[in-house]
Amino acid sequence: MKPLIFALCVLFRCSSLSAQTPVWQPSPGHTQVPIWPGAAPDAQPSAGPEVSHWWPKSHGFTLENVTHPTMTVYSPEGKNAGAAVVVFPGGGYEDLAIDLEGTEVCDWLTSKGITCVLLKYRVPGEGLYPKSAPYPKSGPYPESPMALEDAQRTMGLVRFHAAEWHFDPHKIGVLGFSAGGHLSAAMSTYFKKRLYPPVDAADKESCRPDFAVVIYPGHLSIAAAEWDAKQGTKKFVVRHPANADKDLGVNPDIPVTSQTPPTFLLQAEDDHVDDVHDSLAYYIALEKAGVPVEMHLYAHGGHAFGLRRTKFSITGWPQLVETWLGTIGMISE
Repeated sequence: MKPLIFALCVLFRCSSLSAQTPVWQPSPGHTQVPIWPGAAPDAQPSAGPEVSHWWPKSHGFTLENVTHPTMTVYSPEGKNAGAAVVVFPGGGYEDLAIDLEGTEVCDWLTSKGITCVLLKYRVPGEGLYPKSAPYPKSGPYPESPMALEDAQRTMGLVRFHAAEWHFDPHKIGVLGFSAGGHLSAAMSTYFKKRLYPPVDAADKESCRPDFAVVIYPGHLSIAAAEWDAKQGTKKFVVRHPANADKDLGVNPDIPVTSQTPPTFLLQAEDDHVDDVHDSLAYYIALEKAGVPVEMHLYAHGGHAFGLRRTKFSITGWPQLVETWLGTIGMISE
């Protein structure tokens, strides 16, 4: 799990020098909407203003120092399938791969008639979880509540506006990559109670996703959780049975139950950022709880490929998701 901190290095920083660009904005016709009417709960000071970086070799943007979370709604093209998906970009809970694992995903979903809601959740943009810092200013729950608070709030808002935005309030899912994959799993297991005091009527809506798509996730095994817990000056204890298999045992802070929604898992065995055991551990926990789960593992594919075509067979995963959504009744087959 510890290679997680190098995810952005592998994908972006080590591939080329970046160029700082103006603050990211969605494409014309789309508007970012703040998800909190006032100050966000558990706010942390930022290292600086929000910035976006363009990585020429990888052809991708990342966002850093995000302290004002927003959602951007992308309406379906053509026939409306009546479903919606909230998308969580990855970035190691440090920054956000906003196009590779964000806008490009929304382009795909909307082309299939699915409403897409892109969440720009809070991330600090500070260098690779420095041990001198009071880890974390963001990170996997429960080490930090911020990203999960933003996700819970967004799910409530999306369900509250379902009629206005023309989709079924019982067909709203989550889809996330890497750290965003962990956030999808966290949303699938922390939905009975908000982490923050209710703000308005949207927080009376259920924040349980109706389905979850979890792509090359991290933070899901006991081994991964133990690595997370040792970072920074503030330490955490991961409580688990002494004889637990740390690679195949699920992170105890992901409390899977029979109420966890149907889940689609995908990962490559040669993923050197987030270990394939993260998917395996989550799959085993879901199967034991009786949760409908479909998992696809591939020998090759690496990490952080998004929807961009590669020479590997894993690149065809979007069609697998479309088929799965039909089999679980979220869209027409």
